[in-house]
Amino acid sequence: MNKEYNTVRTTSNDQPFLPINPFAEPITTMSSANTNHHGRDDDMIDIDFQNTTNDRSTNSVMNVDLVNTHYDDFQTIDWLKDLMRDRFRHRLLRTKSHQSFFNKLLMYHDAWSGWLCVLLVGLSAGVIAAVIDIGTNWISHLKHGICLNAFWLNREQCCWASRQLQYDNVNSEECPEWFTWPQVFGTYKKGAGEFLLSYIMYIFWSTIFATFAVLLVKVFAPYACGSGIPEIKTILGGFIIRGYLGKWTLLIKSIGMMCATSAGLILGKEGPFVHIACCCGNIFSYLFPKYGRNEAKKREILSAAAAAGVSVAFGAPIGGVLFSLEEVSYYFPYKTLWRSFFCAMVGALVVRSINPYGNGHDIQFSIDYSVPWASFELLPFILLGILGGLWGAFFIKTNIWWCRFRKNSRLGQYTIFEVVCLALITAIIIYPNPYTRMSMSELIKRLVSQCRVEDMIDLCDYPNAQFYNGKSKGSIGLAGPGVHHAIWKLFFALIVQVVLVTFTIGVKVPSGLIIPSMSIGAITGRIIGIITEQLAIQNPTFILFRHDCSKEENCVTPALYAIVGACAFLGGVSKMTVSLVVIMFELTGGLNYIVPLMAAAMTAKWIGDGFVRGGIYDAHIELNGYPFLDNKEEFNFTTIAADVMRPRPEQSSSLAYLTQNGMTFLEVENLLKETTHTLYPVVVTREQPYLVGQIQRRDLQIALKSQKMQRFRLSQSLIQFTSSSETTINSDYEVDNQNEQRLTTNPEVIRIGNLLDQAPIIVTDQTPMETVVDLFRKLGLRQAFVTRNGRLRGIITKKDILRHVQQLTSSNTETTYYDN
Repeated sequence: MNKEYNTVRTTSNDQPFLPINPFAEPITTMSSANTNHHGRDDDMIDIDFQNTTNDRSTNSVMNVDLVNTHYDDFQTIDWLKDLMRDRFRHRLLRTKSHQSFFNKLLMYHDAWSGWLCVLLVGLSAGVIAAVIDIGTNWISHLKHGICLNAFWLNREQCCWASRQLQYDNVNSEECPEWFTWPQVFGTYKKGAGEFLLSYIMYIFWSTIFATFAVLLVKVFAPYACGSGIPEIKTILGGFIIRGYLGKWTLLIKSIGMMCATSAGLILGKEGPFVHIACCCGNIFSYLFPKYGRNEAKKREILSAAAAAGVSVAFGAPIGGVLFSLEEVSYYFPYKTLWRSFFCAMVGALVVRSINPYGNGHDIQFSIDYSVPWASFELLPFILLGILGGLWGAFFIKTNIWWCRFRKNSRLGQYTIFEVVCLALITAIIIYPNPYTRMSMSELIKRLVSQCRVEDMIDLCDYPNAQFYNGKSKGSIGLAGPGVHHAIWKLFFALIVQVVLVTFTIGVKVPSGLIIPSMSIGAITGRIIGIITEQLAIQNPTFILFRHDCSKEENCVTPALYAIVGACAFLGGVSKMTVSLVVIMFELTGGLNYIVPLMAAAMTAKWIGDGFVRGGIYDAHIELNGYPFLDNKEEFNFTTIAADVMRPRPEQSSSLAYLTQNGMTFLEVENLLKETTHTLYPVVVTREQPYLVGQIQRRDLQIALKSQKMQRFRLSQSLIQFTSSSETTINSDYEVDNQNEQRLTTNPEVIRIGNLLDQAPIIVTDQTPMETVVDLFRKLGLRQAFVTRNGRLRGIITKKDILRHVQQLTSSNTETTYYDN
């Protein structure tokens, strides 16, 4: 044995064989905090251990059999092995089903367990989403006042049955049953004192809600911050983040979403619904061992859960399925499509039954108009797409810059102080403007709604307007002063939201980006819609307006521009296309406006791709260093496997490996102590390193530990990676004299051939990296061995490929999860 294996590193006496994770170092603090607060919430663990010893008395040979399905934290899964194990389990069930009626029932239960699991996920996601929506509305209105007769009602519900219902200049309800905070304290006269007291109470409640949200995340569930979509994409790509989909994260994120959204921060609660639904999927998967014990199969449930998350957030089941397919899922077989559709449908039905929006619909921003759009309006629609793409590029660059600054500076150590200060500043800025004072969901609902006859708000101030069908207010005439005032207020609201959302997304509270992007786009779209409307009215003979605006009816609908703007700006940030368009028409019910939505979404993506590669979720994945190999990206570099493998020829380090027959118990034990690899190749001999197979580090540790607990003086026992049915010596190759002497003189042999995986993926050192990357993407590989003339040269892992791509595409040298 080489001298490098003779040094024994000291370890703890209590846990001498704990697996070492070389990739967990960058987040040691987060991981330890999460472990302490989650207790036994190991939602990614399943170990089945069996130890059998045969022929021990006859020929001093011990056979060890172990089945290990456990992945350590921050490791990538082996898709091929997990799917292979599931196919073997399914064949075993089919074979046993012919033996008895009970076994046939077990096979039927296994067949429909997937449908039952997604049913439970859809039901739970729908109920949780409805509760969060109802709680958010109540807590958000609490900043303005309270319904004294029934404190559990929000302002809209409190004024439903009022006989003196009135609306202010932004169409918010006012009634005697609803008491503002100045009225609660005895101030009934409107004036500076009433405004100042309302201002103070708004700031007070906003700060309290934000503080409560960040404390919950900081103390109980650090993984509950953010939207969770970048992490969900990474997990669905085959990465293990233990505790991220646990029950504590589900509980804290649900409560934290209500508080953070109600605090008035420029963030949304719709994006985190995907994380919450995936938590439900992970929890329910453990009721069915078919999914709970197989990480690859579990990701089928998580893909369906992601679709349900979008469905319950927007009432868009079809859009949710397309979102899961286009944006977050990595492995999406055909049967998962149907289960995702079923799960999303169940979630949408539950939300509609509970009716959290109070409008009788299962969608938030229902529209009641179907005004045809004119052909010339494609120009402003495309303009909105251009602005959306520019906004997406600007936001991604500035937000990533700020998040990187927070990560690398002392600001990242004061997360509570940052959130409290941000909530205080936000409340001070947004209260004076009525369009920023209301929640962003209410603002979007106002902007996408067409003016009606009874509307007397600023946005509908058209003094010379005509009426059609007694319902719609045709804007045939110049806009009044109320519209001009509303445009300026909306413009200032746009500036405030653009600035604040850049610094808000990324703080340690549950936060989503979908609603803020839609709000900014809806404001921009409504302003451009009003401008286009006024141009058409003032210039009816212009060549663009001559054909469509000659009739005595409104040819431009500003509310439609708000819908298109929301789609364009969200598409510029997320780079979604098909799923975004479907979500938008399901969200609003505007099926007639598919073409404008498609034009805006595609333009936003084209413009955004010219400045930034990938969307905001991909940017955060890259910022956090998650090992996500995007199957939509192309590898455009001319490198070969020898340039990526470890160790490379120019490196002085050598590859750690095991020999098939010639290593003692002590030598294998020392190798495990001195290296931290997750698996080891097994070769015939050192002189002839022809690859035999591979063995997992954890399997080897458990096997050695079990033998050490049963027997003493094992240091000179010989480890053989052969089963009892195999010959001791590989007949294809000669064995060196030292190994032959050990085989004949060693008193005891321990066979662990059943732990050896004899079907590793092998490439040659001259294989182009384009081919290697395609293998990793399409097969979901965890690692591949590199050979030359049949001899083992090195190893390529998924993290090696990501590191290689990062070095070729950028000069970013930050520590990532795939850095050693």
